[in-house]
Amino acid sequence: MGNQTILNELFLSGLSDIPALQLPLFLFFLLIYLLTLIWNLLIISLIVSDSHLHTPMYFFLGNMASLDLCFSSVTVPRMLFDLHTQRRKITITACISQVFFFIFFAASESVLLAVMSYDRYTAICQPLHYTQIMSWKVCVQLASIVWCFGSSYSLVHTLCAFNLTFCESDIVESFFCDLPQLLQISCSDIFINILLIFVLGCFLVAGSLTLTILSYVYIFKAVLKIQVKDNRSKVFSTCSSHLTVVFIFYFSGSFDFFRPGTNNHYAADKVLPVFYTVIVPLLNPLIYSLRNQDFRKAFKVFFYEFLPNKIQNPS
Repeated sequence: MGNQTILNELFLSGLSDIPALQLPLFLFFLLIYLLTLIWNLLIISLIVSDSHLHTPMYFFLGNMASLDLCFSSVTVPRMLFDLHTQRRKITITACISQVFFFIFFAASESVLLAVMSYDRYTAICQPLHYTQIMSWKVCVQLASIVWCFGSSYSLVHTLCAFNLTFCESDIVESFFCDLPQLLQISCSDIFINILLIFVLGCFLVAGSLTLTILSYVYIFKAVLKIQVKDNRSKVFSTCSSHLTVVFIFYFSGSFDFFRPGTNNHYAADKVLPVFYTVIVPLLNPLIYSLRNQDFRKAFKVFFYEFLPNKIQNPS
């Protein structure tokens, strides 16, 4: 390594090298990002302003909207900047900082989904003790655990990533800095990094998924004992949105992780990260709000309060 030059900057490969596609891609992802910002901010505003939504379930949903908002903001603004300027150059410090926030919000969302599963289990299986178990103090503590765990989990990977050196290839095969792509082009010994990804990743995914699955096993058992069909449908409706988000989150992540790592998957290398970094943060609030009667009512109240009087009462 003595004759090799240590690199201080890297280049992101971006979404496409075709000049004619740069502007259409920029406009498309700008629209998606603005919709993501608007919809998640609207969810947070409704939860804060509407007293009917001051419950543990919506408190955690507000945390999810915040995570989706931040998660999308980690990658999309940089992608839009590169599409507009076509520079794609990034310092190693900025790249690893992006890795930190990307892992931070992804890990936090994984834990939050498990916490939301436990909240649904408590509400359905122990309704008489729900207010005592899921008090506001407990909710705040659980939310703090989610954010602290995510930051600690990410910090471990990031500190190890700062020890990496880059001396041969300087092209990150993605439109944002992700840890696996950095390890592929590093000329350092990456054994410890891979070991941490495997051990900590298995701990995170196994723990979150186990809690989620066990919660819904008990929920389904409780639902099957409900005699009234309408009540059973209502319970299923409150859980279906969360299950859909859980499925999308883990399916997109696991499909990308277990996919064969060859050079013949260039399209998949671009499409899959776009899906879980750009599309999913927009889908999550839509799934929850469009299928939730309380949200629809709160949205109508919010909508009519902010409409001009002339529109509300046309002459």
